[in-house]
Amino acid sequence: MLHISEDASGIQRRKGTRKKVKGMSKEAVRALMAAPDTSKMAGRRDLALIVVIYGTAARIDEILSMKVGQLHLDAGKPNVNILGKGNKIRTLYLLPKAVAHLKSHLKEFHGDVPAPDAYVFYSRNTGPRGKMSQMAVSKRLKLHAETAHRSCVEVPLDFHAHQLRHAKASHWLEDGMNIVQISLLLGHEQLQTTMVYLDVTIEQKAKALATLEDENSRKAPMKWKDNKSSLANLCGVKPIKR
Repeated sequence: MLHISEDASGIQRRKGTRKKVKGMSKEAVRALMAAPDTSKMAGRRDLALIVVIYGTAARIDEILSMKVGQLHLDAGKPNVNILGKGNKIRTLYLLPKAVAHLKSHLKEFHGDVPAPDAYVFYSRNTGPRGKMSQMAVSKRLKLHAETAHRSCVEVPLDFHAHQLRHAKASHWLEDGMNIVQISLLLGHEQLQTTMVYLDVTIEQKAKALATLEDENSRKAPMKWKDNKSSLANLCGVKPIKR
C-alpha cells in the first residue's frame, strides 16, 4: 500500500478557481463582536480571539499557533511576534482594545504566571500545551455569525476566520493606509499578491506606485498604461501565475 500512496502523492493536483473572499463592513464586524455571550467563559475567549484576529489581520493558524512568550503586552508599544509562512517572523503592534482582551484572557485561562510555551488559545481537551483546532474555531465563529446575522444581515452565515483578516486589510485600505504597509502587515512576499487579494482599484494601484517613486514627486507617471511593462515588473515583483 505504501508504493500506491507514494505514486498518488506524485500526481499533480488539478488547478481550481480560487473563490474571492467576501468582504465585511465595519458594522458587520461590530455585530460579530457583540455576538459572543460574555457572561460565559467560552464567550469571553471567543471575543478575545475575534478581536485579536481582526486587530492583527493575521492568518488563523498564526493566531492559534501563538504562544504566551510571543506576546509583549507591557512594552512601550505592545506587540506580538507572529511566526508566519516559511517560518518568517513579523512583529504586529496591538491596539489597546486587543491588549485589554488578551490580558483578561491570560488572567482567566492561564493564571497569574502564564507559561511562556503555553498556547494563548488552547484546546480544553489537551490544556495549554495543545492549541485549538481550526475546526473548533470555525464551529464557534459560525454560531456567533448566526447570532450577529439577526442584527446585521451583512454578516454571512457561512462565516469563516479568514474573512476577518480580509476585512481588516480592506478597512486599512479604506482608512488610507498605504498598500505597501498593508502588504507587510499581511505577511505577503509580493506586493502583487496583496493587490489581487484586495482587488484594489486603478487609483489605489497608482498610489501604491507613487510610494515606490521619488518621494519628492507629487504625481506618479502613468507607467502602468505602457503595455510593454506590467504592474508587477514596475514594482519589482514576480507576476502571480494563474
